[in-house]
Amino acid sequence: MRVLFHCVYFPPEVGGLESHIHFLARGLVERGHEVDVVTSLSQPDLARHEVKDRIGVWRTWLPWRNPVGWALHALGSVPRTRALARTADVVHAQAFQSVLPCRLSKPDRTPLVTTLHTSHFLKLAGRPWARRGLAALVRMGDHNFAASKEIADVGVSLGPGIRVEALANGVDTGFFRRVDPTLPRAEGPTGDRAASNAGAAPRLRLVAPRRLFHKNGVEYLIRAMPSIAERIPVELVVVGDGPEGPRLKAMTSQLGLDDTVRFVGSRPHPEMPGLLSSCDLAVFPSLMEATSVGALEAMACQLPVAASDVGGLPEIIDQDVGTLFEPADPSALAQAVVALAREGKLLEKGRRARERVVERWSNDRLVDRHLQVYETLLRGTRRTGSP
Repeated sequence: MRVLFHCVYFPPEVGGLESHIHFLARGLVERGHEVDVVTSLSQPDLARHEVKDRIGVWRTWLPWRNPVGWALHALGSVPRTRALARTADVVHAQAFQSVLPCRLSKPDRTPLVTTLHTSHFLKLAGRPWARRGLAALVRMGDHNFAASKEIADVGVSLGPGIRVEALANGVDTGFFRRVDPTLPRAEGPTGDRAASNAGAAPRLRLVAPRRLFHKNGVEYLIRAMPSIAERIPVELVVVGDGPEGPRLKAMTSQLGLDDTVRFVGSRPHPEMPGLLSSCDLAVFPSLMEATSVGALEAMACQLPVAASDVGGLPEIIDQDVGTLFEPADPSALAQAVVALAREGKLLEKGRRARERVVERWSNDRLVDRHLQVYETLLRGTRRTGSP
């Protein structure tokens, strides 16, 4: 089977959606299928065409990283998408911005699958003027996935007859697993992962693998840090870049947290298992979220997770593997982290977290379900004849 994906961003861009698409494509290739990806020329040094992990990657013009830029990329990508769609068995639009270029490009009888990801879809769906257009896009799909139940419910609410299947993003649990730590600790062992040095208090290391955008809520974690630090020895590692970076770093200094909070910037995926394995507890203070790939990756590396009670996060996190707190509430966040640390069960919850990811959200299960849908659609196409 030959599958064509369309998406705005693809690795080396870093993010949950980018990881999901890459691992899904790689999983399909490992099963013997062919995958091409049409994406954007999002960085000046990227090749317009390359083969990455046996995946054909084709990049087209992206003028700006904003909704106008995404729309122009979608339109500008149509010639390349059309050329590749001629020989594809299935075309898969990996976000609502990709649906129209895929629909304009594919032969009439080639099935179109869509996946609704991201908070951008939720924001638009909450605006009355945008709902009719979104409904039209979703109706173009022969099968629609959504990355969380919340997104699926919103998709169905757009209009009568719309069907959307909630299917959480997956994780390559062979790649994301506990490995040797790669981020040295500034002082002594931390948390319950090692015995304390004589006379030294263990320092709990939190990690926030979050791009620095407002919707990811890192500001509220930083505002919670003074309260956490008053009650337990703690440090925070923030992994990610973004437009909020300068403001968040200034806030850290203003709060006197320069020795407590460390910004390490964006890190490529090969570095993430070692970095996550260097920490004790992952924190996701999101204001909006689908099924967080970052949270699943942390759990696969045996980290318990403290997360906002929003979006798809409650679908993957409960008291067995971590804790939830009210979004945009530094006090609630601090209380949740301190209570989890004082409970003394971080290792136990981390082991359960990995077991849960392997059981429910492994990339193999994700690939299985996609192949079932692709093959069902193709059988229907064959019954109705060739174009």
